[in-house]
Amino acid sequence: MEDLRAGAEEKTINTRDGDAITYAEYYASKSKPIIDEIDLLLAKHYGLSDEERDFIVNYDHKFRMGLDELKGEA
Repeated sequence: MEDLRAGAEEKTINTRDGDAITYAEYYASKSKPIIDEIDLLLAKHYGLSDEERDFIVNYDHKFRMGLDELKGEA
């Protein structure tokens, strides 16, 4: 969570009533290295095969991180 927070960007929007709402926008792709580390540890813990582990890491890339969209491959 610390890594996700560090990569977050603070955004502010204004409502029709003139109120300002500030929120944090999180980008999981900025934390990809630590997420991969966690996935590798969990794969080892649960005894996943190399193929299963690779599927999880690549699934992360495509769907959780939205990296295909950034490359125009969506």
